[in-house]
Amino acid sequence: MHEPSWSKLRLEHVSKRFEGLDGGTYAALQDVCLEIHRGDFYCLLGPSGCGKSTVLSLIAGFERPNEGRIEIDRIEGAGFRTAAIEKPGTDRIVIFQDASSALFPWLNVEENVLFGPSLAGAEEDTLRVQAYLKMVGLAQHARKFPFELSGGMKQRLQIARSLIMEPEILLMDEPFAALDAITKRGLQRELARIWKETRKTVIYVTHDIFEALLLGTRVAVMTAGPAARIKTEVTIDLPRPRVTSSLAFVEAAQRLEGLIEEEVHGSRTGGG
Repeated sequence: MHEPSWSKLRLEHVSKRFEGLDGGTYAALQDVCLEIHRGDFYCLLGPSGCGKSTVLSLIAGFERPNEGRIEIDRIEGAGFRTAAIEKPGTDRIVIFQDASSALFPWLNVEENVLFGPSLAGAEEDTLRVQAYLKMVGLAQHARKFPFELSGGMKQRLQIARSLIMEPEILLMDEPFAALDAITKRGLQRELARIWKETRKTVIYVTHDIFEALLLGTRVAVMTAGPAARIKTEVTIDLPRPRVTSSLAFVEAAQRLEGLIEEEVHGSRTGGG
């Protein structure tokens, strides 16, 4: 695995507007500022419709901001070079909520993982594929096709297919939201283990407070949309593996819940 070539990612006063059905424009994001360091597991948390996925799309390069800049500090010799993120790149890979739509149904598990490297012109490396399938617990299912996999297995396949591309940043848009509670908790534990093993930078969108606390090193709480921004950022220094029944976990959950409730109440009453 290659050494990452960057130190931090910044969103500086980023705003994003979209055209509404009436032909007018509305601000999804307004003056968003955040800084993500290499190796972070950075969670974006907030009410539904607050622009979390829009932040992810901007970082991925699928959308461009109307105002502000998205920059990455790249290591260059003994110093750094700041580069703007303006388009998609293989250094940033998105893992979507709907794994079924993201996978190729005519390819088996191993072929799905190999698809990205083959497209990039890399030679077939079965040992490398097996290493990543083992990492996500799919080594015994290499010959199966997506229709033979459970929802949780499909998401693990999507993670393996992303990791083999050696991205510097994994962008995850509520990847476990559609799964049942037991499968979801199991995959959260697996993802925490994979992050610990790989130290990939993860930017993770969720509206699940427990999920943010189980996974995150830092949690950014967003205000209710429209014109959403970062309300506050919380560092999560709980020991791993995290225990949901511990006093520190419960207190952190209550704090985050209070911040979210402020936004939900404010949006309903026209304040906030």
